[in-house]
Amino acid sequence: MEFSSIIAEELRLRLNQVRGAVELLDAGNTIPFIARYRKEATGELDENALRSIAERLEYLRHLKQRQGEVLRLIEEQGKLTEELSRAIEAAKTLQEVEDLYRPYKQKRRTRATVAKEKGQDSLALWLMEQRPSVNPEEEALSFVNPELGVESGEAALNGAMDIIAEMMSDDATVRKRIRELTTRLGNIAAAGKKTDGRSPYEMYYEFREPIRRIPPHRVLALNRGEKEEFLGVKLTVPVQDMLNVLEKAYVKKGPASEFVRRAAEDAYKRLIAPSIEREVRGELSERAEEQAIKVFAANLRQLLLQPPLRGKTVLGLDPGFRTGCKLAVVNETGKLLQVGVIYPHPPKNKRSESKDILEKAVQEFQADIIAIGNGTASRETEEVVAELIRERGLPLEYILVSEAGASVYSASKLAAEEFPEYDLSLRSAVSIARRLQDPLAELVKIEPKAVGVGQYQHDVQPKRLEESLHGVVESCVNTVGVDLNTASSSLLQYVAGLKPAVAKNVVAWREANGKFRNRTQLKKIPRLGEQTFIQCAGFIRLVDGENPLENTPVHPESYALAEKILQKAGFYVQDLKTRPYDIRTALAALKAEPLAAELEAGVPTVRDILVALQRPGRDPREDLPRPLLRKDVTHLEDLEEGMILEGTVRNVVDFGAFVDIGVKNDGLVHISQMSQKFIKHPMEVLSVGDIVKVKVIGIDKERGRVSLAIQRPEV
Repeated sequence: MEFSSIIAEELRLRLNQVRGAVELLDAGNTIPFIARYRKEATGELDENALRSIAERLEYLRHLKQRQGEVLRLIEEQGKLTEELSRAIEAAKTLQEVEDLYRPYKQKRRTRATVAKEKGQDSLALWLMEQRPSVNPEEEALSFVNPELGVESGEAALNGAMDIIAEMMSDDATVRKRIRELTTRLGNIAAAGKKTDGRSPYEMYYEFREPIRRIPPHRVLALNRGEKEEFLGVKLTVPVQDMLNVLEKAYVKKGPASEFVRRAAEDAYKRLIAPSIEREVRGELSERAEEQAIKVFAANLRQLLLQPPLRGKTVLGLDPGFRTGCKLAVVNETGKLLQVGVIYPHPPKNKRSESKDILEKAVQEFQADIIAIGNGTASRETEEVVAELIRERGLPLEYILVSEAGASVYSASKLAAEEFPEYDLSLRSAVSIARRLQDPLAELVKIEPKAVGVGQYQHDVQPKRLEESLHGVVESCVNTVGVDLNTASSSLLQYVAGLKPAVAKNVVAWREANGKFRNRTQLKKIPRLGEQTFIQCAGFIRLVDGENPLENTPVHPESYALAEKILQKAGFYVQDLKTRPYDIRTALAALKAEPLAAELEAGVPTVRDILVALQRPGRDPREDLPRPLLRKDVTHLEDLEEGMILEGTVRNVVDFGAFVDIGVKNDGLVHISQMSQKFIKHPMEVLSVGDIVKVKVIGIDKERGRVSLAIQRPEV
């Protein structure tokens, strides 16, 4: 079966969809480009489906390569049979291939290899026959050889059993069955190693849960607790059930059967169980990491696609105690106007002076909003800002902004290039202000893994996490589109087809030659060839370019088609600037199917062009809920059970969601408090950035924790 057929069956897609996607991927096309501009070839597969195809295709090709390597290695040993060859070629996972290769793999020196060197392999084969009328102890005497270190019949039998045990442990069928039983019947158990004092892992000090049921976030919690030496973690299984598998496969009746049975017990306890435990825990960890990456990626996507707060002058505050609160004022285009430091908190306690400085900056630059980083001293700083607004009657609002990654950006080479004259502590306040104005443009400057919207993201494989998050950022950037005349190289490098070096070349050309007037000028950029132009052209925007189509997602290859569509409605391209409402009304009345047939074009392409022409310059983030702005602060002491509050979802994890309701720590909405209907995951009902009404259902003042429930409208 070809790879496309396998993938189509696994992902429940049509074969022609998968074949079209594979051909386009192999031709070097990017996933955003295929998803947007090659819908006819893939049957309108979205980016998620295309990424799944790409990942599965890579795995299957790696599997095929490994099968070839294993076949070659076994054949070189002269041990490849037709049956073994068929089994290896039929293997559907890398684990199956490795199990089949195990008996032929070069091993380090083991008890079995030592026994073979002493000539006890013949005795092992004799015992395995388990003849009904022979005496194993007598037979073993013929293998006594003091020169080789075999001093007695008992020593010969022990060596033979070591050989049998290793042979059993290398049996691919047995290992597969025991692995399945371990997963189905086993438990993962934990016990505390540091039980004196409090720890984050107290709930796991006496823990036990079936392997088949344990959720991913608990697997990662146990792994971290074990790594930090708070926990001892192991698998517990019904050992006799595992031994029964070996005995059924190998033990017969006869005098020698007892020795084979003892070898089977040794094979399981000494060789198979530790190996299978490593494999099962490895599989659990791998699945848990995949889920953690999936959760992080989904949260990151929602964070990056938060609606920009355009046309606002913002005062950013990076809170701190001893080092003070760094402030930065940026105008509506993100240009830095002022930086400074205030000290409203201990040890300096210059609260009144700090308010004066803030008020002066707000009035001098006509600031509309104060953005406060949500790290250390954020709530204390929020109190100062709320007092300032209340006491001095300022027409001002504030919002808490995630400052995750701001310090990473401040210390980066990019920040040093942007603000060489400022200390890195002041750069973070600029980042906080700008990420309110345009989260996507600012957050792309930070390593995706430094943006704290996941669960246990620091415990997963960095390479896999980086690949996944890069895909998310790339998807978001290309979904929104990039203004070619204002975008930084950090943003441009995520445009489909553009590499970091080429993105820098684009900015350098712009600085040397002035604004781009049309998309085709990109072809003048060093190292930006025709194929790269095809990939990136549709995702860049020129707000005031020569051709109004260049402020839409219409690809240059479809300009002629777009012009024909406009003409069918009685308009020309230049009318997009002067008669947008008339065009929108006229195009809304056209049907994509008959129009596509008339113009001999693909229906998906015509449909996308109709949408693009109706709203040139549209930012898809504008349709999302606006950030929740505040004027006053809430304290934990103000809360009472039963209160209804409005808050912003800050993070969604497997077991619930954390909601900012204005107190020091975000409140937790457990998955059981999200919906009246059963849901498998919180992401079915909540996303990062959602504005929600919640009910306070529990307050733990000692630990600063608040339990919440989603407040549903009265029916």
